[in-house]
Formats: sequence, C-alpha cells, structure tokens
Amino acid sequence: MSRPIAIFDTTLRDGEQSPGCSMTVNEKVEVARLLEELGVDVIEAGFAVASKGDFESIRRISKTVRKTGVAALARALPGDIETAWESVREAAHPRIHTFISTSDIHMERKLKKTRDEVLDIVEGAVRLARSLCPEVEFSAEDATRTDPEFLCRVIEIAVRAGAAVVNIPDTVGYTTPIEYGRLITRIRENVPGIDKTVISVHCHDDLGMAVANTLAAAQAGVGQVECTINGIGERAGNAALEEIVMALKTRRDIFGLDCGVDTRQIYRASRLVSSVTGTALPPNKAIVGTNAFAHESGIHQHGVLSDKRTYEIMSPESIGLPGNRIVLGKHSGRHALERRVKSLGYNATSQELDKIFERFKELADKKKTISDADIESLMHNLLPGTPEIYKLDRYTINSGNTITPTASIRMIRDGAVGEDAATGDGPMDAAFRAIEKIIGTKFELQDFSVRSVTEGNDAQGEVVVKMRSDGRTAVGRGLSTDIIGAGIHAYLNAANKILAGAAPAEPTR
Repeated sequence: MSRPIAIFDTTLRDGEQSPGCSMTVNEKVEVARLLEELGVDVIEAGFAVASKGDFESIRRISKTVRKTGVAALARALPGDIETAWESVREAAHPRIHTFISTSDIHMERKLKKTRDEVLDIVEGAVRLARSLCPEVEFSAEDATRTDPEFLCRVIEIAVRAGAAVVNIPDTVGYTTPIEYGRLITRIRENVPGIDKTVISVHCHDDLGMAVANTLAAAQAGVGQVECTINGIGERAGNAALEEIVMALKTRRDIFGLDCGVDTRQIYRASRLVSSVTGTALPPNKAIVGTNAFAHESGIHQHGVLSDKRTYEIMSPESIGLPGNRIVLGKHSGRHALERRVKSLGYNATSQELDKIFERFKELADKKKTISDADIESLMHNLLPGTPEIYKLDRYTINSGNTITPTASIRMIRDGAVGEDAATGDGPMDAAFRAIEKIIGTKFELQDFSVRSVTEGNDAQGEVVVKMRSDGRTAVGRGLSTDIIGAGIHAYLNAANKILAGAAPAEPTR
C-alpha cells in the first residue's frame, strides 16, 4: 500500500532567490494560484522580513489561496517570527517556518554562537512561533554538515518545543543519496517523539544530486519534500518538483509513495514560472524541456511510432502536453518521414518516397530541424515527376562588387558529364548562361521570384521561374538553404520540362 508524502513548494521563496528570478507581487500571486491548482500541500510564499514587497506578496497569497497551506520563512529571531505571523495570519492553513544554522562552520563563522547558545535559541524561537501559529516548521540549516549527534539534540528540542515539521536541509548540496538516507534513518531511530513529527528534506543541486538525495530521503521515510518548479533557487538551484513528482509516479513500484499533485498541470506551471522569471529552460531539461518528449533518431522514431512505450517511460499527456514531438533531422529514418508526409495529406508511391528521402537527407545536412513547411516544399518540387534529362552535379559561383560574376556548372545526362562556365550581370544570370551553354538551347526567362518557405537563419528559400523556348512554356521550382542553388535548380527544373515536352503535374493530396 502506498504511503502519502507532502509536497512543499518553495518556488516563491528559495526559487526567487535565484539571481535574476525576482517576481512582482502580482506575478507571485499568479504563480501561487497555479501552485494551488497543481495540488501542492504547502506554498512557501516568501521571507516576510526581507522587504515590504515580500511581506505584501505573502499577505496577498494568504488571502487568495484557500486549499493549500501558506508558509512564511523567519530566522530564529522574535522580530522575524512576529513579522512572519502577521504575513500569514489570514491564510486558511498558515505555517511559520523558522530556521537557524547548526553546522560548526556556520555557528562559529556566521552566527558566532556556541552549541548551547544555539540550542537555547531553537527552543525559544519554536515556542514563540507555536504560541502564534497553529503549525510550525523548524529547519536546521546546513544539517548535512552538522555533527549528527548534535543535530539529533537540536531536533529533539525543536520537537519538544512544538515543531510539527522538522526539516533536514542539504543547504549546500554536499551530501550523497546513501549518506542522506542513513542520516534520516539515524534521526528516526534516535530522536524521542520524532514519530509524531513530520520529517522534511530540502536539497540543493551543487553536485547535481538534489533530486537523487530527495528521493533517497523519501525512501528512508520522510513525510515531506521541499522543491521548486524547474529546480530554480540559490546557486545551482533546488530539487525540481516536476522531477520528484514524476519519479514517484513513474516508479511507484520502487518508492511506494503518493502525492496530491495533478501532474497534468506540470508543464503549464513550468512555462509560467519560466515566463515570469525570464529564465529559459535547457532543451534537455528532464520532464519539461522542449526535447524531453522529442525524438529525432530514426531507430527511436520507428519504435515510438510503433508503440510509444518503446522509448517513453511516461506519456507527454501525463504532464499536460498534447503529445510527443517527432523531430525530423539528419538522424531521422524513412519511416518517420513517410508518416509525416502522410500526415500532411500527400499520397506518395514508394519510388517517390525514395526520391523525397534522398533530398530530405541532403537538406538535413544543411538544417538542424526540418519543418512541415520544408517537407511540403520538397513534396511540391519533387512529386510532379519531371524527367531529369539533365541533373545538376555541382556549381561554383564567383561574385562581388569589384569583379564580373562568373559561374561554373557541371551537369550529367545519361551518364555523360557536361561542364561549362559563363559570365553574367549577376551570379544567377551567369549560372543560367552556363546551363544554356551546356544544353545548347537558349531559354527566354519570363518571370523570376524568390520567397522564404521556413523561418530562421537556416530557412529554405524557394525560387520559381517561368521560361519559354520553342513555343513551350514551363514553370520550374527550386528549393535550397542557398538561394543561388535554389535558382539553379529552378532553372534546370523548367529546362527539363521544356526539353521533355511535359507539363508540370501537381502532387496528389
């Protein structure tokens, strides 16, 4: 049977302490509303004494959020604790979260307090907070670098003074999963009254183990985990809520834990926090990165198109995405291209698909990602089936404002190579003249147009030409990330149509 575990979200407090991630009061309220909809158990809304803005945002959130607990952070100082209470007193489920450092380096260098002095401060702070608020959480800052025996004494005093929740934070991201699990077990076995108290953990990601440490503590029996949306927070950040929650959900067989988070709201919450903080997510960010459910490898695409479970251990729909993303690029296979072509409404024969796939691979070597517009342009240019009487092999263009543009063109017809060069008024004119010299036919150019068919610096350009010879008129299209190359392909496409005496046919849709 699964055991419940509470999710304590500190995006609006620790997350906002990440450099450049500050939010306005209205933005904090908006995030808090979504966190409540997400289903977290507690929202740590801010550090009340830090500023008037923090105090006001906590107060506003306390009045707005009614289903979720609202906590305010306070140092173990009377003034901090009283201010924290004033900020959350209107909450439906208020909590004061007070803390003090317990590691030797913090006590000696930062607090300049002895162990006995810290023990006295803990007792007084928790008692004061409890006299004001029905629920108090106590944190032993830098717990994972604290002498374990002293840490147990600190926790015992906090519990005796009235703390309902005791937090064992890995403040500087120092511990490891095995070590952390052992520490939690030691506390559970050696602190009197701990069985009536919720143990919480709060992990930072300095060594990249925040989520792993959090999950190890969860396995060791803690009742609450503290985290942030997208893992934002001090220095390298906090344990990411979305990673913890989806790990618990996906591997319930290992953890045996349930939380109340509606995972379908995860993607929405991630995007909101990213937007209001102006912090972009890495594409490969677990769960919510743009590549988390994207597949480019041909082997992977074939598997996913056959059965999503081959390469997806969770569904994109489970976090609020409409579906996965099949990314067409140089690693993609014919199967994925065929599926995309069909989804765009085209019916292509196996031979036509072979030809499309060949050009697709050529384009993929030039572009990182192939869009639907790219595919449609390839279809439009290649499916008509114009005979390739002449096939372009290679071209070289020399052009500039101080030289006469020159083009060297090499083409193949029935296995024979033809090559020639020409000059012109511009690089395109020079290329067209070189083509005419190889073919031995003069073409009258009637129209020439260029447009971009995709977006970005590596966008494909499409050139459309209309030309006439021997009483026949043809329209040719060329597509390339190189506009000169697109023009050459268009001119040659139209020339082949005229030479074949065939009218262009439209692709079947």
